[in-house]
Amino acid sequence: MRRLWLLFAQTITVALALWFIVATLRPEWAPRLLGGAHSVQVASSTVMLKEAPANATGQASYRNAAMLAMPTVVNVFTTQEAKRATNPLLEDPLFRKFFGDQLGPQEEKQSSLGSGVLVSTQGYILTNNHVVEAADQIEVALADGRKASAKVVGTDPETDLAVIKIDLPNLPAITLGHAEQARVGDVVLAIGNPFGVGQTVTMGIISALGRNHLGINTFENFIQTDAAINFGNSGGALIDTNGNLLGINSAIYSRTGGSVGIGFAIPTTTVKTVMDSIISTGQVVRGWIGVEPQDITPELAESFGLSKKSGAIIAGVMKNGPADKAGMRPGDILVAVEGKPVADTTDMLNLIAQLQPGKAVKMTVLRKSQQTTLEVNVGKRPNIKRLEPHE
Repeated sequence: MRRLWLLFAQTITVALALWFIVATLRPEWAPRLLGGAHSVQVASSTVMLKEAPANATGQASYRNAAMLAMPTVVNVFTTQEAKRATNPLLEDPLFRKFFGDQLGPQEEKQSSLGSGVLVSTQGYILTNNHVVEAADQIEVALADGRKASAKVVGTDPETDLAVIKIDLPNLPAITLGHAEQARVGDVVLAIGNPFGVGQTVTMGIISALGRNHLGINTFENFIQTDAAINFGNSGGALIDTNGNLLGINSAIYSRTGGSVGIGFAIPTTTVKTVMDSIISTGQVVRGWIGVEPQDITPELAESFGLSKKSGAIIAGVMKNGPADKAGMRPGDILVAVEGKPVADTTDMLNLIAQLQPGKAVKMTVLRKSQQTTLEVNVGKRPNIKRLEPHE
């Protein structure tokens, strides 16, 4: 028995000695003796590594949504001719005698950039009005490298939307989503061309819905998001995790010009109405009654003896306008339009804007605490310049 034990011990000793010699002189042979484990030789030592399967995909990836939407988001480059200021010396006849008009007013080109979204295979592109307004030339660059000149189909300064068109074959088009079904906390992606670095995708969530009273546009119903939106993203796409368009990125709140996590997009609920009207008629037609509304503050509610703060005070009435002809007076409080309650001045503007011009509509007002119904023949809203955005 003792002889067998000595023989076993000697065998183990010889095996370990052989392993030591192989590991020292031929380390590349060692993994084969260990059953095929993956290793890397670094500075004459062996480091064991783990590799994921080649087809492994993280479950939190939004690559499919990005791949669907990115080909439909374009870069928009605009050029505007501008004249340099004239030097006062050029008005001197003696100076002009020697130098003529060679130092006269000279034109220079001012360029800017933004983004846009292809919404139709016919070449219709949605973007912001402030991206293309006053532009003399518009050039669009597609994600596939193609470029084309674009023409303006129509603009709507009061929502800061515009539709432009290019003529190219085989164009992609984004799928319009349902912004009315979006909820705070939903994951969204913003796609655009920030600072001209090239097409970029950022991710965030919906921070708020129905943002208004921001002083950016006349008609406001923004989706607020913390997805990074910067200069050049204007007119780009805000999409859901399925790659569907939820809104057009329009503005940010920033004191420096860079993203601080507060961005605003115009929802597809607004986009669809404006786009359809522009494509079919070249303009957006809205209802109008010719009044100057004012929100009800706690102080005004107390002075008017109101138990509720909902409604809009009619601070002024345009002479011979639709409201004036219907008998509406300054001091009236508009509380309902066609039976739909009015929450504030923004709500009132949106309700009246949706009315068809020429239509007789019943509006409910409070006058000296008495409820009165007036029939107003809705007029067509005149074109009003878009308000400058507040940053």
